[in-house]
Amino acid sequence: MTNPLANATANGVSIWLDDLSRQRIESGNLKHLIDNYSVRGVTTNPSIFAAALKDPFYSKALAEEAALGHNALQAIVNITSTDVAAACDIFRGIYDSSNGVDGRVSIEVEPGLAFDTEGTIAQALDLYKLVNRENVMIKIPATKAGLPAITAVTAAGISVNVTLIFSVERYHEVMDAYFEGLRQAQNNGKDLSKIHSVASFFVSRVDTEVDKRLVALGKPELKSKAALANARLAYAAFLERTASDEWKALEANGARYQRPLMASTGVKDPALPDTLYVTELIAKNLVNTMPEKTMMATFDHGVIPQDSITSLIPAAHEFMAELATAGVDIVDVTNLLEEEGVEKFIVSWNELVESVAQALEAAK
Repeated sequence: MTNPLANATANGVSIWLDDLSRQRIESGNLKHLIDNYSVRGVTTNPSIFAAALKDPFYSKALAEEAALGHNALQAIVNITSTDVAAACDIFRGIYDSSNGVDGRVSIEVEPGLAFDTEGTIAQALDLYKLVNRENVMIKIPATKAGLPAITAVTAAGISVNVTLIFSVERYHEVMDAYFEGLRQAQNNGKDLSKIHSVASFFVSRVDTEVDKRLVALGKPELKSKAALANARLAYAAFLERTASDEWKALEANGARYQRPLMASTGVKDPALPDTLYVTELIAKNLVNTMPEKTMMATFDHGVIPQDSITSLIPAAHEFMAELATAGVDIVDVTNLLEEEGVEKFIVSWNELVESVAQALEAAK
């Protein structure tokens, strides 16, 4: 008998773990998750590394960085890129067998660069060289300043994980940026078949913000539906754009999909099923990156349908209209969530820099 995670994979969803640490790598835990829980990739972010580097497991690495006289920023980049490279090596078999679709490990540019196009491009290129693995993905936030950076980094032949997407409108701009990057990459003589991308939609945070507003408006019966509707409309946008003549021209030259990726799929509301943002978001050419807790809940009791998106796209449009009638401005919601998302990562990053600086000082 197959397990629910294997069923999700069979139905077109690539399962990526939303976590990474050196202990996971060196203990064999990551390999165990690959072998037994259908894990096909890893995503990281500043919050994940901020939590990981507090572990005493990093004491030796921090002492080595201190001995070299490195500051906190240098130490963080060296340690995290080393971890990502090691994870890339563990996933290399999946990368090869999937023809580059999976077996990916993501590393993010500094969140403080979210509004700095040139700074994002420069650091993305540096991180790619530093990790030095074909199956790395560089994470770039989908801010307005991030869009031209996505184009430029793609044009350099580098696979990009576009993160912090909340609105379908911004996703269309992200696809525009990716398509233009592919055209430029082709003009630069790059092999388009080697360039992959994912577009990461943050799911649960949409419900958190919308539900708060619905309660204030006296419409609690509409709660816990906005995130799934928004995610399904994102998938509809993916279907629409990949059916276009613009995409078909790129595909004819070897271009690969920018798959929608469902992120922030751990439920925030304890009243909701703990597998909600997995089982209700099943469709082909999709990625779901989940915290281990959500992954294990899905493995234990998730019921995986063949497709829980495509037939529900019309209902998603209807719900969004109902939400607007109820007085919830989804544009205002997604703009706020983008601002908060960037700010949360900046806070995590600053905490990471401060804690590493203290550890380096203590190791002298």
